[in-house]
Amino acid sequence: MLTDLPNILTLSRIVAIPVLVALVAMGAPGTDCAACVLFIAAAITDYLDGKLARAWHQYSDLGRMLDPIADKLLVGASLMVLAGSDRLPFGALYPAIIILSREILVSGLREFLASTRVSLPVTRLAKWKTGFQMTAIGFLLAGDSTGKLLRLDGLPVSMLGAIMLWVAAILTIVTGWDYLATGLRHVGRNGETASKIAS
Repeated sequence: MLTDLPNILTLSRIVAIPVLVALVAMGAPGTDCAACVLFIAAAITDYLDGKLARAWHQYSDLGRMLDPIADKLLVGASLMVLAGSDRLPFGALYPAIIILSREILVSGLREFLASTRVSLPVTRLAKWKTGFQMTAIGFLLAGDSTGKLLRLDGLPVSMLGAIMLWVAAILTIVTGWDYLATGLRHVGRNGETASKIAS
């Protein structure tokens, strides 16, 4: 299973995390640009691994386990290193906290629902959230220094990243509430079923 291309792509996202963190920590225009490029490449593998697994019928328990873990590690590590480097301008630390909190919430819900053999499907709005979130993080990793490096001095890269992160946070709240409501409905159903069995 480890030699299947979809799984290799998934693992590559995890391997890329320490490299990305090191690049951001260096804090130079060139390394900021490289961190952005690496993050974009990792985000592309997130799209490709699922597409290839479906096209080639290379489904595996390992892939299903690692894929969401790799995504959350990549997003979480990126947001934390940006926060630690004081690279979340315009109050973007707060949407970052919201996004990370939602990831923990949804992970907990998925774990609970998996034990009841109920899946939590990804909604279209959640896909929009992911799009804004990944684009925002890419912009924030690049920063204004990359704009200057590419001779785009007038482009407010960090500001655009912060705005998109706020949009992603709003979508995060909406989708997180939807997922929570779904989970609570199943909690109620399982409670009723348990009561009937006990009686």
